[in-house]
Amino acid sequence: MTGERPADQRHVTVEGVRLRFAAAHMATLGDELEPLHGHNYVVRCRVEGDLTADRWVIDFSVLKRVVREACEQLDHRFLLQRESRAVAAVEVEGGWEVRFSDRVYRFPASDVMPLPIENTTAELLAEWLWTRAADALRAGGHHNIRRIAVDVEEMPGQSGGYARDLG
Repeated sequence: MTGERPADQRHVTVEGVRLRFAAAHMATLGDELEPLHGHNYVVRCRVEGDLTADRWVIDFSVLKRVVREACEQLDHRFLLQRESRAVAAVEVEGGWEVRFSDRVYRFPASDVMPLPIENTTAELLAEWLWTRAADALRAGGHHNIRRIAVDVEEMPGQSGGYARDLG
């Protein structure tokens, strides 16, 4: 593009009222399992890339829709870490049974979002959201996007994130 150097990098960031979800989880910490609790998570997404012919990286509304749709999958659900080495999760008739040490929980299937992650930390939730955003942006033909970064805030002042170049 005229006047741009290859090293130039533009970015767009979205966050706000509709980029959030409320969910319950029980993260593992070493050999311990947190008590069942929830958060009102807030999500921020930044994409970096080249300007399109229309002179923008991406339309804000497109990026917000992509992130919002991913958040909606998690909203008002129990986030189940399917790949955990510490928590045994088994799909049973009509729901999920989750075992840890001497504790057993049963959740209706409609209340559970089984995730292919080892733990329900903010960092791994950010990576899961990153994957959803990357897949949607690729499918939408946004080939100018080079990098995506997602932050998941559990509470004000504490968040975890994941960023990676699109390959």
